[in-house]
Amino acid sequence: MNENILDKGYDPHTVEQKWYATWMERDYFKADRARNDQPYCIVIPPPNVTGSLHMGHALNNTLQDILIRYKRMKGFKTLWQCGTDHAGIATQNVVERQLESENKSRFDLGRDEFVERVWQWKEQFGGIIVKQLMKLGASCDWTRERFTMDEGCSRAVREVFVTLYKEGLIYRGNRLINWCPRCHTALSDLETEHEEVQGNLYYIKYPAPNGGTDALTVATTRPETMLGDTAVAVNPQDSRHKQWVGKEVVLPLMNRTIPVIGDEYVDVEFGTGALKITPAHDPNDFEIGQKYNLDLIKVIGEDGSMTKEAGAYAGLDRFEARKRVLADLEQQGLLGKIEPYTHAVGHCYRCKNIVEPNLSLQWFVDVKPLAEQAIEAVKTGRTRIIPGNWEKTYFEWMYNIKDWCISRQIWWGHRIPAWYCKQCGEVIVAREDPAACPACKSSELEQESDVLDTWFSSALWPFSTLGWPDKSDELKTFYPTACLVTGFDILFFWVARMMMMGLKFMGDVPFKEVYIHALVRDAHGQKMSKSKGNVIDPLEVIDTYGTDSFRFTLTAMAAQGRDVRLSEDRIEGYRHFVNKIWNAARFVLMNVEDYKDGYPQRSELALWDRWIISRLNEVIKKVTESFDEYRFNDTAHVLYQFIWHEFCDWYLEIAKPGLYQSDSTGRRTCTQQVMVHVLRTVLKLLHPIMPFVTEEIWQKLPGTDTSIVISSYPEANGQDRDTAAEANMGTIIHVVTAIRNIRSEMNIAPSIRPCVDLLCSTESVQSKLQHHVDMICTLAGLQSVAIHSELARPKSAATAVVENVEIFLLLEGIIKFDEEKKRLHREIEKILKDIEFLDKKLANQKFLTRAPAEIVAKEKEKQKALKEKEVKLRDNFERISKLCT
Repeated sequence: MNENILDKGYDPHTVEQKWYATWMERDYFKADRARNDQPYCIVIPPPNVTGSLHMGHALNNTLQDILIRYKRMKGFKTLWQCGTDHAGIATQNVVERQLESENKSRFDLGRDEFVERVWQWKEQFGGIIVKQLMKLGASCDWTRERFTMDEGCSRAVREVFVTLYKEGLIYRGNRLINWCPRCHTALSDLETEHEEVQGNLYYIKYPAPNGGTDALTVATTRPETMLGDTAVAVNPQDSRHKQWVGKEVVLPLMNRTIPVIGDEYVDVEFGTGALKITPAHDPNDFEIGQKYNLDLIKVIGEDGSMTKEAGAYAGLDRFEARKRVLADLEQQGLLGKIEPYTHAVGHCYRCKNIVEPNLSLQWFVDVKPLAEQAIEAVKTGRTRIIPGNWEKTYFEWMYNIKDWCISRQIWWGHRIPAWYCKQCGEVIVAREDPAACPACKSSELEQESDVLDTWFSSALWPFSTLGWPDKSDELKTFYPTACLVTGFDILFFWVARMMMMGLKFMGDVPFKEVYIHALVRDAHGQKMSKSKGNVIDPLEVIDTYGTDSFRFTLTAMAAQGRDVRLSEDRIEGYRHFVNKIWNAARFVLMNVEDYKDGYPQRSELALWDRWIISRLNEVIKKVTESFDEYRFNDTAHVLYQFIWHEFCDWYLEIAKPGLYQSDSTGRRTCTQQVMVHVLRTVLKLLHPIMPFVTEEIWQKLPGTDTSIVISSYPEANGQDRDTAAEANMGTIIHVVTAIRNIRSEMNIAPSIRPCVDLLCSTESVQSKLQHHVDMICTLAGLQSVAIHSELARPKSAATAVVENVEIFLLLEGIIKFDEEKKRLHREIEKILKDIEFLDKKLANQKFLTRAPAEIVAKEKEKQKALKEKEVKLRDNFERISKLCT
């Protein structure tokens, strides 16, 4: 048996394991394998060490791998810099849950032993996401894998912190931050998930201090925070309340007077138009408090219970305090109406507890000076954001940037390099651990217990992974990187911060282009979530359908600015495409056992050879343009259409007779060489998207001596373009397609070979058709084709017109018209009953409201298909009726 013949069916699992291991063994992914010195680098958005591959990872890393494989084949010195993130809060929570199962807490272990325990967990489980990325086919340079807490990255973090501190851009101060009472740490805005919650809007009266009946009513969703109010604000343009500006009111339950201030920030449409101001517990109130120099009264502590500042409510849980406050207000006649109110409430992204905006002593970065350069870099095009509409979002965020809280009250992470002298109170920030206080020489130093926000080390990723603060060869070669591929949800939290840090410490942007991809949703556009039960697990999909079909699905649906609506049906559909490629390759390889290496002269090429070569050249051009412009879906569409339809459905069918001829004419050799050339080129074009099946087929092609991974990507050649061949084949294809459509519509069995008359008044088209009559007969399953310049309309013929060619398919003796009319009538009656049943079902409100959305959608699709079929059946009935007369 010929060892180059493919198995009858494609088994993705054995193929994928075999070739990924081979690529790794042969170091194909290493950055130093290149045919020229032009660098191309992508830094991977580092997945959390706690992570498992989800759809967002799958899309993001598939697109990155496509770009890397494409550029590698283009001859670039490619580096896909990989690594993982230490994920401070997430990883600490995982290990704390382990300790809970042992009836222990981190405090039982102490800081050093707990951190060691986390390192042990990381070594045991932290590589899972890496193995999953390998299963996806990611061609990262794994020999350069980094970790945000490895020695090099840690040195970079300390260097940046110390530099910014000495320049006055890092400071410690009391500000309002997101605080998780359960995790006992500050959270970034990204770590705070806002969910729509059904709550209430409470109307509370703040009496005038004169003991009269006058009162200013405010509306709030958090009445327990009123205990820390230090003002009430109204809009000075609001005629209802402007008379209160400059006066005072009594804070209920606390019996202290607070001022009424006028500020245009107040929304006159919200509640009563009067806003309670609690600077220690609301970010907007904090800004107003700073503006008017209001007191900061913290009434909710770090454990979520009320502080002594809350008076009689001290020690109560914040939610219990809310109930007590409302009861007391009602008793005193100060609680007005209560309205249902839906609003977004922040939750901790790890433990899901409600986050408390809280006043806290934290470390901050003054980012406004850094943001100025980052804004200018995008404005001037040094970094281009694609699609361009995201630039507006980037600018809005950057122009309104606030100081960045970088401290976290956990143990796992980069410990802040600051020490406090117990003798004199000096704060020491240093690159090396200090032995003594530089002010008083005391050795009694205590290091800051907080660690840095995970995003601090991530912001340095493009240069810390390349060796900074050392002046490494990698940094010189690959910085700035070529492209960053990421989701829009971290455009500000990560991308903008990398821009600021890169410009500050490298003097250049971290990447020349940023490609922002959309979200992966379910087939109905819903966000995937476990609670909805609509999550598609990429690892299960890979096991079921193979990696290549999954990757091609994501690519085909990755249109710029449009969310990916994914379903397993789509993935299954593209598995059929993989099988189509496999079967086509199998056919080619079964017919090249006597292959002679070479390429035919142009004079030896038949019309269909010149056509497929010309079309292939155009495909190369379009695919290259699409990849270069990040139009991944266009690339997939062009390749799908060409491979499935033009190469498989047309060229291989047309080429078969040439393969079965003796080679005395040279036709068999010519056909073999063209088939192999097209297949070889198509595999190269497809490889960045479908790495595994292309390598497996590639290795079977005659003349293959290396891996497709390091082969040269095809380039368009203007000499291969043949517009005349494309036009001539286009006419033949349209004629054959029209005949096939008639056969389908008239229900003519494949075994029946009717006759066709073609009427065409143009001599050049007549000649073209006459020259390829045999091809038309073979492809359309005909007994004969007659071409006429003049013709009386044949009786009992089905007709079609394409490109000024009239087609007459002779039905005499093929169709029994009366029987066909009866058959069509029966089908129409049956389909009308089916449509009536579905119409009633879809008019039933109980069904529409109770049935799952996907079931309703399927029934609507079925209804639409039936109605379309009814139209076709009626058209055929009318056509048959006319032919009977």
